Amino acid sequence: MSKEPVIKKWFFVCYDQLNHDLFPWSFGNRAENGLIFIESKIKGDSLNYHQQKLALLLSNMRHFAKESEDLGHPVRYYHTDGNYSDLLTEITSQLGPINLVEPAERSMRMEVKPLVERERLQVHQHDGWLTKRDWFSETVGTEPPFRMDRFYKRVRKETGVLMQDGKPMGGKFSFDAENRLPWKGDPETQSDIDFEVDQIDMEVMELVRSKFADHPGNCDLSKVPTTLEQNHQLLKWAMDNMQYFGPYEDAMSSKSRFLFHSKLAISTNLSRLSAKEIVDSALMTGAPLNCLEGFYRQLIWREYVKHVHDVTDGFRSLEVYDIQSNQPNFLQQNNPLPDAFWGKKSGFNCLDTVVESVMDEGWTHHIPRLMVLSNFASLLDINPRKLTTWFHEAFIDAYDWVVEPNVLGMGTYSLGSAMMTKPYVSGTPYINKMSDYCKSCKFNPKKDCKVSNLYWAFLERHKDSFEGNIRMAMPLRSLAKRSDDKKRADIEAFQDINEALTNGQEYLPYVEMKPLI
Repeated sequence: MSKEPVIKKWFFVCYDQLNHDLFPWSFGNRAENGLIFIESKIKGDSLNYHQQKLALLLSNMRHFAKESEDLGHPVRYYHTDGNYSDLLTEITSQLGPINLVEPAERSMRMEVKPLVERERLQVHQHDGWLTKRDWFSETVGTEPPFRMDRFYKRVRKETGVLMQDGKPMGGKFSFDAENRLPWKGDPETQSDIDFEVDQIDMEVMELVRSKFADHPGNCDLSKVPTTLEQNHQLLKWAMDNMQYFGPYEDAMSSKSRFLFHSKLAISTNLSRLSAKEIVDSALMTGAPLNCLEGFYRQLIWREYVKHVHDVTDGFRSLEVYDIQSNQPNFLQQNNPLPDAFWGKKSGFNCLDTVVESVMDEGWTHHIPRLMVLSNFASLLDINPRKLTTWFHEAFIDAYDWVVEPNVLGMGTYSLGSAMMTKPYVSGTPYINKMSDYCKSCKFNPKKDCKVSNLYWAFLERHKDSFEGNIRMAMPLRSLAKRSDDKKRADIEAFQDINEALTNGQEYLPYVEMKPLI
């Protein structure tokens, strides 16, 4: 009889490291590399996570564990009502020191730090990224201001992606100016993708609906991939649509929630698909250059924000970070997050349509996130940490390293100029141009929509903070020319909308009643 292989190493597999080939346990004899998985109830309850997010993560982890067993890995799968650290302490007391690939999330790194310091966990480098820290530090630096442009050019040169003879294909590094078309219904978008639900999926959905019944939303695992095969189905679905991604990258529509966007962050941020695999697949599609460049730039932005988050310790090293409130808040915005972000009607069709998508699926693409959700939050002076937490809870692809830079650094102006040269805010014209939301709204975008009033009121409240900002010079000059009557109307709109939404009510503008006789 042949002897069973001796397990030489045990690895604790983090919930977002679900890849069969990317990490060190995949090398050598798999039967000698044991894998440890932990489902932590306290982690699931640490924030008010969307049920779909919990179901997506748990089902992918359970499927990955089964797939790992099929590949020959010994597997230990634990369930605990407690935290990771306590259970890992118990496990290492039985097995001795175990291995861990460096967690992507700061929160996980902080939790296991005492075990690392006591050498109960041996940390390995995370090789799932497309870029190196040196490329970032040598082009961007480790102190603000952080700017993407030089880093992106360095990455293109280092990798040779979309390069020819050392120069960018098409003669320029960015085709962003060509990727700003509104979508009028043509070309038609692809049908949404559905996935087969298996026994593991059904068990996870039942668990989430019972143990996390008080969490928002619902879970429907037919809408997201959970097996390795399904994640590759999603990749194919995304690549089949690549030819139209570029021109309509910034468009929004009530007729399509995805509108040529790939949804691949769902898979990539769990490591189910590697970023390199996605890049290679995109380059093989033969899609137009502006589509490929725009798509690749999004993947490099993902890497860029990870570097920014790491070198600033989650922004804790920045002067604008307030330790007591656990947040940066450059503009001192402190209004509460209204129930409209959890599905109560606000009265604004653009906001309500996007929130409905988030409550239904835990997802919408990056432009509604930035130019509707974050825009409204900025214009209403919603506390940036509360908004960031909401994004973290509500979106199925959100983890601390990606959601904090995107919301604190870009979606809001809470970091000041550390990541952005100006705030991403807009009035009615942008939303009306880039979407069809206004067509179904009770407000007329050219007559009585109050989003532009909110925009001007925002500039008036914060104009001192933008003094000397070259990129804000033009809107501030326009603000200075705005009449006192219009400024009063702006302030009234801000106050009335804030009051209504804070009270959980739909905003209904005052209509002067005419006498009956």
